[in-house]
Amino acid sequence: MPSRSLRTALAVFLLALLPGIAAAQAGRIGGRVVDAATGQPVAGARVAVVVQPVRSAVTGVDGTFVIRGVPSGTYSVAASHIGHATKTVTGVQVGAGAAVTLDISLAAQAVSLGGITVTAARERGSVARALDEQRTAVGVVNSVTSEQIARSPDSDAAQAVQRVSGVTVQDGKYVFVRGLGERYTTTSLNGARIPSPEPERKVVPLDLFPAGLLQSITTSKTFTPDQPGDFSGAQVNIRTREFPARSAFTFSFSSAYNTVGTARTLPFAPSAGNEWLAFGGRSRDVPFMVRGAGSFANLTRDDMTRIAGSFRNSWSARPASELPNLSTGFSLGGTRGILGRDVGYLASGTYTRAAEASEEQIRATVIAGQDARPQIESQFAGTTGRTSVLWGGLFNLSTKLGTAGRASLNNSYNRGADNEARRESGFTERINANLPLDIERLRYVERSVRSNQLSGEYLVAGRNRIDWSLTSSGVERVEPDRSEIVYARERDPATGAELAPAWFGGSNEGAVRTFSDLRETSLEGAANFQREIRGHRVKLGGLYRATDREADNHAYSISALGTLTRAQREARPEEIFDGRYTTPGSRVFNVTPLGAGGSYDAEDRLASGYGMVELALMENVRFMGGARLERSEVVLNAAPTSGAAVTSRPRYTDVLPSAALNVALTDVQKLRFSLTRTLSRPEYRELAPVLYREVLGGESVRGNPELRRALIDNADARWEWYPGSGQLLSFGVFAKRFHDPIERVYLATSGTPVVTFVNARQATNYGLETELRTDLGMMSERLEPLTVFANATLMRSRIEIGDSLSSKTSDRRPMVGQSPYVLNTGVTYAGGGTSATLLFNVAGRRIVSAAEAPLPDVYELPRHVLDLSVRFPVGRGVEAKVDARNLLDEPYEVRQGDLVREYHRIGRTLSVGATLKR
Repeated sequence: MPSRSLRTALAVFLLALLPGIAAAQAGRIGGRVVDAATGQPVAGARVAVVVQPVRSAVTGVDGTFVIRGVPSGTYSVAASHIGHATKTVTGVQVGAGAAVTLDISLAAQAVSLGGITVTAARERGSVARALDEQRTAVGVVNSVTSEQIARSPDSDAAQAVQRVSGVTVQDGKYVFVRGLGERYTTTSLNGARIPSPEPERKVVPLDLFPAGLLQSITTSKTFTPDQPGDFSGAQVNIRTREFPARSAFTFSFSSAYNTVGTARTLPFAPSAGNEWLAFGGRSRDVPFMVRGAGSFANLTRDDMTRIAGSFRNSWSARPASELPNLSTGFSLGGTRGILGRDVGYLASGTYTRAAEASEEQIRATVIAGQDARPQIESQFAGTTGRTSVLWGGLFNLSTKLGTAGRASLNNSYNRGADNEARRESGFTERINANLPLDIERLRYVERSVRSNQLSGEYLVAGRNRIDWSLTSSGVERVEPDRSEIVYARERDPATGAELAPAWFGGSNEGAVRTFSDLRETSLEGAANFQREIRGHRVKLGGLYRATDREADNHAYSISALGTLTRAQREARPEEIFDGRYTTPGSRVFNVTPLGAGGSYDAEDRLASGYGMVELALMENVRFMGGARLERSEVVLNAAPTSGAAVTSRPRYTDVLPSAALNVALTDVQKLRFSLTRTLSRPEYRELAPVLYREVLGGESVRGNPELRRALIDNADARWEWYPGSGQLLSFGVFAKRFHDPIERVYLATSGTPVVTFVNARQATNYGLETELRTDLGMMSERLEPLTVFANATLMRSRIEIGDSLSSKTSDRRPMVGQSPYVLNTGVTYAGGGTSATLLFNVAGRRIVSAAEAPLPDVYELPRHVLDLSVRFPVGRGVEAKVDARNLLDEPYEVRQGDLVREYHRIGRTLSVGATLKR
């Protein structure tokens, strides 16, 4: 957290900006000038408003401009630059004190051409700008903009990014692209890699980024040498909001009702500390006596008694009825003159508190019966109640260094917490299939992501562009004091009547406390040089990233030594562990560290450099070619709770080539072809042989220090048609070949299922994509306010496992995580300040885990998701909104053959709110 002096200085700075919000000003016109063919910013272009006296501005190195002091009215705006045809945009309407955003694309002027005149409607709009970036990109790129997000009910980046072609989101947070698992997708914030706050995977949960802080989410599906090469599905780049053209202030508030989690009596976890701010209390920390006990090897019975009494006495969920969900946010931004220099600023923050629930919940494990058919080994049914908090903020500054330079400072911090209680009943054959068991699990998880980035961009001698960035980032994930307690419902041996539930203290899974900690920091520096030579472009650059991670997970079992009577074990757990049995000399409990646990740390160093050229082979043909050299060194030290420590040192030097050909068939049609090689490195947790699992029926996960990185060859072909502003029709095909792909599989065990990771021999993945976006004005003038959009991806994959596994899975099957199809579609109405958007999403069934033969693989079934969002003005700068999410409320369901492995519903959500803009 920042120091008190820093917070005070920041507050003083923000207060100094407030007077500019209410000040009456003339209008402004701001935007960006780019090259129509390449999408590159045009620096040094003159943009002028045709008014007396003429008001003009010169674009900076990033192509941006701001023209101030424009009286209210309707104007023409002309943009000119040497080497480009002058363009005049007519019909630009400027209101009193209003700011207008106008993005202008200039065509190269190879021969003497007359000026080009278009209307303002054709140039304006973030959707149109996103499609322009897609049209001019070297590879296959898709974007979701702040305009699209604002018209949807999406509350975070995970919900927003699933609108992109070929994208699905697992567990509401993890991104799958083109049916590939999350290991094949990387995530960046403002161009710099984000560390992962997850102990089990090196992936970023996108639900940590509130929608109110987002400018755009771009998915790059084609590798180019100026991008890190460790992806083959996509690289997702989240960009935080940009500065408005004039001083502006917004404030929003909304409340939501969930049919499952709101105003219903459900099990919720008790709180401790400032959990409404995602800061858990110190009472959740590992007890001092437990930390000092080491391996527990030389403890006396009295020591065990004291340790058993040192844990926080919280085991049971509390029945409660939660209030409706609340969400609020603000933003303050603009441009001010400071020390004779224009400084753009943006401060923004959001806060959300929500009650969520999963009802009709089932979890089960499956084994092979005597006839090799799958049968239930354990099954539990129940309900989960969850209180979630998510807040975030950003503070960004930017200034131009003349017309040839620009410097920016971007800072963001996001924090979330889930306080969860799960109550379930069932059985497990590993103990007794005829013994009903009741489990209560309390789980509290905090996650945070911080990013601080200083960047600069310069234009040297008119043709040489240099940019650099230095980014410090860090994540934390804390899961303190997770508790699990089991009660058994035995029967009277004489009468057969079911007895009152009693603590299952004779098992080492009868009462378990788990403590997990993860911290990761990363420092990344990158620099790029680009030179334009007669329509050609040469680009060189390099990147160095140092990442350090520490993860710790320890579990402790508390069992009874047999001195407790049945009547004593029938008491509530808070009575059993309230201290009455932990007085000196009691010797009632035994405390044992469980084998499921341990710690690991990793040092990851990546150095890379690249070179690429873009050649204008013909007036309508551009070729891009180049390669990236990456040197990766990881040192991972794993210390399991039981067993010897293990050190893994994977080191790789890889050359990753890339070639692409873009052919402009007409001014509005384009063909793309590309051939690339990328890679996928093992994640830290996959290399660490540390066991992690839940009690009674939970899967155990163990790493494999022998894993190798995978190489992927990629081919893409795509046709695109841009018939008008904001309109698109495209068809594409892709194919991938994986060498040594990493797969999640089951090991052959007689007890709790154990999942591990192995290198398969090879795999292939191929498919086709199509995307459509258009308004319906071509059909009827009355339908012009309607825009329809859809994207669909059809995929197939096949993996060959090989013969090296101790537990043979299907030798030829789809890859884990690969869906055969993904469909996103919707329709938007926009007119008179009112907008309404209906969105639909579905993904085909996909393998969650490859099962041990002869069992069938574990599949997640399709979920059809329908969302509705409405926005309308109510006057005086206030806009109201109504959102309805998950209208179909289809269940989340995982099956293994005909048997249900997981099942739950999350309910429908209705949200109403308002936004004030000044």
